[in-house]
Amino acid sequence: MKSICISVLLFFAASSFAQEAGQAGELLKNEASKTEIGSMNNKKSDVKNKNNSSFRNQGNNGFRTKNPQYRWNQEYGYSEVFVRIPEQGFFSVEIDDQFISNNSGKFRFFDLPAGRIPISIYESGYLLYRTTLNVRNNSRLVLDFFTNEGLFLLDSYPVQSYGFNSWNDIWNNPYGNSGNINYPNVMDNQTFQQFMDTMKTRAWFDDKKLAFINQQGRHAMFTSEQISILVKDLSFDKNKLALAKSLFPKCVDKQRYFIVGEALDFESSRKELMDYISKM
Repeated sequence: MKSICISVLLFFAASSFAQEAGQAGELLKNEASKTEIGSMNNKKSDVKNKNNSSFRNQGNNGFRTKNPQYRWNQEYGYSEVFVRIPEQGFFSVEIDDQFISNNSGKFRFFDLPAGRIPISIYESGYLLYRTTLNVRNNSRLVLDFFTNEGLFLLDSYPVQSYGFNSWNDIWNNPYGNSGNINYPNVMDNQTFQQFMDTMKTRAWFDDKKLAFINQQGRHAMFTSEQISILVKDLSFDKNKLALAKSLFPKCVDKQRYFIVGEALDFESSRKELMDYISKM
């Protein structure tokens, strides 16, 4: 009886920390009408079966056009949208003029223009969902879609932030699972404490501490919390601000970098750090 009770408690404990559809993110309204939902997308219905050749831009005869028009220097945009569909099935996602179909559940769109962009989601060619995304320049929107719940906007990141070990990290972080993710070259708590102890032994003043951090931490990545501790250990706010700026590219959870700002002494320094990050 005791073992049964323990098993039940463990089950509920595991369930409480599991990801659930609709648990995180902002639900985006489905703009597809009731008559449109379930309708076939005639142009792009199940592309796996309707187009097995390897040619793009096919004409009626199945061959490429003889005189293609090239656009060498056209700027399409610098924004990204990542959509995950964690359900089994063959789904298609259409954003602006880009269309991706697969059964992996990962849809990554690059070179998107900023502004309001329509997004449509299909299953085996049948429309499920349509809404409009507000895409900002140089940003990456991260979304989850569930057929029974809807499309959820999890977060937005600067497009330059590539401090991720796995693409899954950027989807899983909003669910509070960042503690279970193993980032490369990130110090564990014990190693970081040794790092701090060694720095305090070898470096007494800010300039020596900065040199130690820049040299010894050259090949390491840090969490926001670790960077906050390093910043707090300095004496002068100008040095704290300089360190907070220099370590931002080496931070693996940039969405939590606001806690580093709290380690600064003056509000003007916090504002300068936030302005600096927003331009990265």
